[in-house]
Amino acid sequence: MLVLLLLLLLLLNVDAREPQPLPPRSTIAQKQVRARDLGVPFDGAPGPLNAITDVAGVEVGYTTLISGEGKLIIGKGPVRTGVTAIIPRGHDSLNDPVYAGVFSLNGNGEMTGTNWIEESGFLEGPVVITNTHSVGVARDAVIAWRIKHGAADATGYWWSLPLVAETWDGWLNDTNGFHVKPEDVFHALDSAHGGAVEEGSVGGGTGMICYEFKGGNGTASRKIDIKAGTDEPAQNASAARTFTVGVFLQANFGRRALLTIAGVPVGKEIPGTVYGEDTGSCIAVVATDAPLLPNQLKRLARRVSLGLARTGTISGNGSGDLFIAFSTANKNVWAPDQATHNVQTIPNDLMDPIFTGVVQATEEAVVNALVDNQTMTGANNHRVDALPQDRLRTLLQKYNRLQQ
Repeated sequence: MLVLLLLLLLLLNVDAREPQPLPPRSTIAQKQVRARDLGVPFDGAPGPLNAITDVAGVEVGYTTLISGEGKLIIGKGPVRTGVTAIIPRGHDSLNDPVYAGVFSLNGNGEMTGTNWIEESGFLEGPVVITNTHSVGVARDAVIAWRIKHGAADATGYWWSLPLVAETWDGWLNDTNGFHVKPEDVFHALDSAHGGAVEEGSVGGGTGMICYEFKGGNGTASRKIDIKAGTDEPAQNASAARTFTVGVFLQANFGRRALLTIAGVPVGKEIPGTVYGEDTGSCIAVVATDAPLLPNQLKRLARRVSLGLARTGTISGNGSGDLFIAFSTANKNVWAPDQATHNVQTIPNDLMDPIFTGVVQATEEAVVNALVDNQTMTGANNHRVDALPQDRLRTLLQKYNRLQQ
């Protein structure tokens, strides 16, 4: 009997030390409480899911690692971290790169693979986001995953320069314990799917802090109508075309006093502090089905900065604010199977509605990351409170901003 008891205690101890991936929620849409549900007013028309997955083909997957509590013991925990994977064209089109552009608002962070994106104009695989000290293992794991699921190029040569980005979760997580393993990256990639996207403290966003409230993942989208010839006679005007732009971000930035939601100084009305400086970061991914060239997509990535600014951030010295934008249009234009390819694009003079959509969706994605979240206690019993939803509604009403 004593031997059985000792074995049971040993098994329990192993489970306590090793982070366990949380199963995905099967009823995400029913359980989410998002910013619009609380009456936060936003400009623009969202897509059906109000998520990056409103762009057809885009898939998102997570691995969430949560285990342990109490005093930090490096290598054991507590663990509050994970991995997020975004596949631009989905699993069925892994070998069809997308036009992309990148932008750094503040470079105190990491996003691997961007030199080749700048040079070639293509994103040639998934986007993976995790914590700062897990970038290396995640990058190598993406290569291994692509070798398993992809194919060599036309010459038979196999190589990969993955895009892996990070934000720091060391306040809540045993970030120096290196708890993210290759199999966690594999799970996030394998489980990526379309449809509703879980927000808040999941995946790479698990241990993140935003405006000194519990932060993490947020997403939003906008439907964009583009019509040419509006200043010309009616017979020369073309029919409007509708596109979608979606934003996904890992929100880990900002001081409490700066937080502004729909023009309301929420951070000043709900004072508090977690740590004494702006030490976080923001990784943003912009997806669109509008046909845009790499230089135009860089322009979209820049506009993330304006959306973040609407929520109050100054992009502090310690903040790594790195953004990528890609387009799922213009399929197979990378292929060397022919001497030329026909490529569609939207004229620069008609891009203002897309810029507007990026700014609007970015702002809403940040607020969604704050609203659809929970209070978390992590390493050394550090506690980060979630933004109180009832208090937010009261403040919106106080400032005549509550949308009924």
